[in-house]
Amino acid sequence: MSHAGLGPTVMITGASAGVGRATSIAFARKGARIGLLARGRAGLDAARRDVEAAGGEALVLEADVASADDVEAAATALEEAFGPIDIWVNNAMASVFSPVASMTADEYARVTAVTYLGVVHGTLSALRRMRLRNRGAIVQVGSALAYRGIPLQSAYCGAKHAVQGFCDSLRCELLHDKSGVRLTMVQLPALNTPQFDWVKSRLHGRAQPVPPIFSPEVAASAIVWASGQDRREVMVGWPSVQAIVGNKIAPGVADWYLSRHGYEAQQTSEPEDPARAHNLWAPVDAEQDFGVEGRFSARAHGFSAQLWLTRHRAAVAAVAVALTGGLAALVRGSRPVRAPRRETVGAAAD
Repeated sequence: MSHAGLGPTVMITGASAGVGRATSIAFARKGARIGLLARGRAGLDAARRDVEAAGGEALVLEADVASADDVEAAATALEEAFGPIDIWVNNAMASVFSPVASMTADEYARVTAVTYLGVVHGTLSALRRMRLRNRGAIVQVGSALAYRGIPLQSAYCGAKHAVQGFCDSLRCELLHDKSGVRLTMVQLPALNTPQFDWVKSRLHGRAQPVPPIFSPEVAASAIVWASGQDRREVMVGWPSVQAIVGNKIAPGVADWYLSRHGYEAQQTSEPEDPARAHNLWAPVDAEQDFGVEGRFSARAHGFSAQLWLTRHRAAVAAVAVALTGGLAALVRGSRPVRAPRRETVGAAAD
């Protein structure tokens, strides 16, 4: 996908912190030239320094994904600077931690505009370019919550469900057109990102990701890998698999369990400050860089065995077949050899 021996040109939305920032650094280690799209200037400038330190090139694109015009202008600027876009990663998101009864229509509209329509806007800009060239990869950063809604995050869960449905429709169309553009959705588990310090919240305790928690670098590794595969979907972490598969089998059980444990799992015993700044309407990293990690590093896992198995499933399957064949041969070889049966002399005639 690269041009003239250079690394790929990659657009990453929500690139100023958390998963987007970690993904930018991971692509930079491959020599990528990256468009860093987000609202927060301080975070974007710091992300550019991280990318350059990791061996990549970066173009800062200060924009709001809720605006289709902003996203399209950013895409044009990136291609003018670095050439055709090879990979587009839709990662930007917004959320509100709140019971449904306390939410406002404006809050639902804003979360939907960023988390769902931001993906649509990015995908449309990517398709305008990639379909003409009949190549490219679009990676939608999803969540286990795209399949299983949880209490206190109705706006975010609804938006992620919408992304999943949108991708199903688009994937069918790309297959119908025999397009060379690849589309994949990466379903993430709970992650240690700064969003829990800037998300709007009406919870009594400080918001936290539902344990077990993984580091943003685990997500970044999955996203970079998925961009080069022809996988319909990539689940990251056993919790994502359990939530998605379990909800298909017994959604009522999940309802019951989350009604009893979903509230306390999303908040710590520390009281929330209702007056603190949040990023729903304006960025909080315009003047302060929040970086990649959140405040849960001591509890975050830096490795996912499930992701490793997913990435190496062909080799794992081959080993499993070989072991099964070897075991079957061993069992056959351990059976006693029986002497051939003798014909009975004088058997009754027909």
